[in-house]
Amino acid sequence: MINVPDRLNQLEQQLLPRLEPFFAHVDATARYNTARVLDSFRLHRVSDFHFRGSTGYGYGDAGRDNLDVIWAQVCGAEKALVRTHFVSGTHALATVLFGILRPGDELLSVTGAPYDTMQTVIGHIKPTPGSLTEFGIIYKEVALAEEGGVDLAGVAGALTAKTKVVLIQRSRGYSLRRPLSIADIARVCSQIKKLRPECICFVDNCYGEFVETSEPTAAGADIMAGSLIKNPGGGLAPSGGYVAGRADLVEMAACRLTAPGIGSELGASLTDTRLLYQGLFLAPHTVAQALKGAIYAAALFAALGYHTLPRFDEPRSDIIQAVELGTPEKMIAFCHSIQRHSPVDAHVRPEASGVPGYSDAVVMAAGTFVQGSSIELSADGPLRPPYVVYLQGGLTFEHAFIAISAAVRELVNC
Repeated sequence: MINVPDRLNQLEQQLLPRLEPFFAHVDATARYNTARVLDSFRLHRVSDFHFRGSTGYGYGDAGRDNLDVIWAQVCGAEKALVRTHFVSGTHALATVLFGILRPGDELLSVTGAPYDTMQTVIGHIKPTPGSLTEFGIIYKEVALAEEGGVDLAGVAGALTAKTKVVLIQRSRGYSLRRPLSIADIARVCSQIKKLRPECICFVDNCYGEFVETSEPTAAGADIMAGSLIKNPGGGLAPSGGYVAGRADLVEMAACRLTAPGIGSELGASLTDTRLLYQGLFLAPHTVAQALKGAIYAAALFAALGYHTLPRFDEPRSDIIQAVELGTPEKMIAFCHSIQRHSPVDAHVRPEASGVPGYSDAVVMAAGTFVQGSSIELSADGPLRPPYVVYLQGGLTFEHAFIAISAAVRELVNC
């Protein structure tokens, strides 16, 4: 390792000009996506009255319904369900699976083992009360190919007449695999449809929204889901998630979220929906800020000899930056530093502990305005070899720059 205290300022001065072409590409994507969102806002005549909440059953909630239409258009989908009633991205994903699958149906994950919290939803590793397997859903998975992409030959061999839903996880989750690009997802969906046209392609889109210039439902996916306190909330959405895709499938998920016969027609927004609209409008820019922070982190830590995924000069399809630190002490020190340089709860010291839905102790740094918001600068990871910390978010590149540089100084003492 180089002498970090002596070289850090010099490294920063060297890296920033070198990263400008990559930042320029991110900015161009943000401009394109902002234009798409703006066009949809104008087309659907967003007005002040759309920001007013509703109570009770929420009949005729114009703000809620208009936001559904806008998000569906932005995603290239027939229908969308954007609700603060979803408590997390995992909840939105589970709602889709429970809404579509029936006892005896098969769920096939084609991106290997899914994210930790989804494993408890599925319940295949250990029995989980209320899980899919407890309801008689069959689960299988196909490991990724050696190069980290989807093993299309393996998928072809695994598909059966019982395979109703294919689960495609776009992001890396707590793993070192590469995320799937929109082009990757298009190829996977196309191959599956050739083999089994009736099979439903379902994308876990968490961390991927607005990173590229289109979304999975515009590239062949039948349905997708994600969280509003990640990319599409723009750092302003206080809670919630979304489902978007084929109208019939979205409505099946809506009937699971509320009740059969009610579906998407009811559900009071309670408070004003301005933060959801404003967050969506800002989301392309906010995602760009997060990506710049991730690119800077990748370049800086690589210059210091750490293994980073992706590299600073590689294409990105999610906002997550993985840094292999090698020891639990370095993971904890990294998260301590990110927390200390947060605008909220900077005085709090993160400790590794058990978290619902995770099999290992997890250390998390999240000094965020919205609790658990991972479009705001945060870092976390399970304490298991090879001890990788996952950095994501950043409402401003300036904040990411300050916090990441400080984390490097912290690691000198480990």
